[in-house]
Amino acid sequence: MTEPRTDFAGRVALVTGSSRGIGLAIAAELLDRGAAVAITSRKAEPLNEAAKELVEAHAGGAGDRVLAVAGNAGADEDRAEVVRQTMDRFGRLDVLVNNTGINPTFGFLPDADLNAARKIFDTNVVGALGFVQLAWKAWQAEHGGSIVNIASVAGLRSSGVLGIYGASKAALIRLTEELAWQLGPKVRVNAVAPAVVKTKFAEALYTGREDEASAAYPAKRLGTPEDVARLVAFLASDAADWITGETVRVDGGLLATGSLG
Repeated sequence: MTEPRTDFAGRVALVTGSSRGIGLAIAAELLDRGAAVAITSRKAEPLNEAAKELVEAHAGGAGDRVLAVAGNAGADEDRAEVVRQTMDRFGRLDVLVNNTGINPTFGFLPDADLNAARKIFDTNVVGALGFVQLAWKAWQAEHGGSIVNIASVAGLRSSGVLGIYGASKAALIRLTEELAWQLGPKVRVNAVAPAVVKTKFAEALYTGREDEASAAYPAKRLGTPEDVARLVAFLASDAADWITGETVRVDGGLLATGSLG
């Protein structure tokens, strides 16, 4: 057996979009490392199930270190309520992970639904900035901290039918750089750019053709939520103290091949 990890002991993390998939894996990783974790997503029922799963996976009594607050990341009042409850419960907010991302449309850009495009940018970019502003004002401006934004390899290279989603993630990558410059040295801000990770969100990209999809990767497999979670925890930790403004790919080597598969 390995010794329990405690590098986040006494710290509080807020992970958005965390009822399942990558967000839930990040919350679990930070909880494993000693953090108290606030999780949030739009629908209360699956979020509460995720909170129950986190507590049950930590038999040592993690119930007092898990908070679930339902809310729409694209709504100003919901973001404010999530941060307010986090501060009320834990009294601090050291780590913010902006994981929420939506993609309700894909296809030929000249035919794109502009209302859907607005919704994508409002949630994936403006919503992330909104959480940053709240975390900064509630705790980090005075006490410091770290922020990790979940971007995508689609934000680093043209992605065809995922064009609007990719453009939103490119904006998030640029936002990460601007925030790192403006919030330093108090707060470090980095981004993670995954390729296809085996989650419900990405099912359409690999279901029924996983062997074919993974063949394009030098690692010869698709990603898992845990692959992303471990990198996020590193970037949020003191071990990454001199890393800020960076976007780190976690893509099984996909972009090294010169394409998105």
